[in-house]
Amino acid sequence: MTAPWALLAAPASGGPDIPGLLLTLAAVLAATKLVGALARRIGQPAVLGELVAGILLGGSVLGVLDPGEPVLKTLAELGVLILLFEVGLETDLQALRRVGGVALTVGVAGIVLPFAGGYAVATAFGASTITALVIAAAMTATSIGISARVLGDLGRLKTDEGQIVLGAAVFDDVMGLVILAVVGGLAAGTGVTVAGVTTTALIAVGFVVGAVALGAFVARPLMAAVARVPVAGTVGVTAIVFVFVTAAIAAKVGSAMIIGAFAAGLVLHGTPQRHEIEKWVTSLGHVFVPVFFAMVGAEVDLRAMASSQALGLGAALVAVAVAGKVIAGFAPWWFRGHKLLVGVAMVPRGEVGLIFAQMGVTAGVLAGGEFGAVIAMVMVTTFVTPPWLGALTGPPPDGRGDGDSDSGLNELVSEGAPQVPPRRATQARPRLS
Repeated sequence: MTAPWALLAAPASGGPDIPGLLLTLAAVLAATKLVGALARRIGQPAVLGELVAGILLGGSVLGVLDPGEPVLKTLAELGVLILLFEVGLETDLQALRRVGGVALTVGVAGIVLPFAGGYAVATAFGASTITALVIAAAMTATSIGISARVLGDLGRLKTDEGQIVLGAAVFDDVMGLVILAVVGGLAAGTGVTVAGVTTTALIAVGFVVGAVALGAFVARPLMAAVARVPVAGTVGVTAIVFVFVTAAIAAKVGSAMIIGAFAAGLVLHGTPQRHEIEKWVTSLGHVFVPVFFAMVGAEVDLRAMASSQALGLGAALVAVAVAGKVIAGFAPWWFRGHKLLVGVAMVPRGEVGLIFAQMGVTAGVLAGGEFGAVIAMVMVTTFVTPPWLGALTGPPPDGRGDGDSDSGLNELVSEGAPQVPPRRATQARPRLS
């Protein structure tokens, strides 16, 4: 810590440093909102500003935020669960069926190409096998929140291309979480065997499928009964209880808590109380989610990140990350729509990429320059997407967007990212077939 901050935060006795913790938490919340607002002013998602705030507060600059502090780490974990729950809560599986074949093809290519490229680049720069796998897993992500917000602002979210992007992004994130669960098991020392990898993957996929299937019979009656309880906040608290229990069960059966949180969101999406749940959980997210982003930023070692090795790795990862997703947009050769638009909209890693990177840190296999290179990849891919999409699409035909700017995920991740001035007009929307 810096001397003035250390003086303020020093505990009065030998007990727990509660005043110091409160001051650090106050600094995190204030800094993330301030720098997040500055990011929005230049047309970027708030998540990038919150990440930069964490870097500034971390040991590389001010030394205010210690990413190893147990209480703050717990708060950050809650932030991740809330974030993944919001992603699941806003995922409409029924609406994605119409573009299912095209979206699935884009999604598969959007995993295979970045994963293979990321692994090849990481190993070429001397990373160990497990570290290269973590880096490759982070490359598979697509930020649903950022992609949906930008496409919505540009009036393209409800087009065939927009729905394909949402479907492919959901697939990429689900499979990315499965990959992450497998890699996490390998990092824990389970060993690389076909049986072990297959078992972990089947548990993760089976948990999501089982949760959605059971939820179809349980969620609606449960939330309907809770909604009749004449106590304020009962619906929101019940939803949080549901998230925590589902996440805990996922961990107990050998999967990851974040998969459980995502599955809980999928289950509650179809309930009539969804918007009330979303509003309540988003209020919690405004506190816990910035703590997560700041803690990720605090892990960044600027000195290690500035080394020639890390800069080279970061540049190579950015190139592969962009190319892999853009090429994936062209994978469904029979689709007659705007393939480049689909590919570019898949580029931002955003909050999902940060979750993957942080899981690598937690597993103890990602640190220093390699971690910094992954963070650079996440930041650059997130930064370039809004202006690139704006240049491709032009303004909304009627001057208004078609996105849900009031959704919880938009508020927590990409609130306020404005549309970019166009370079050319948009052609008529092509058909899906």
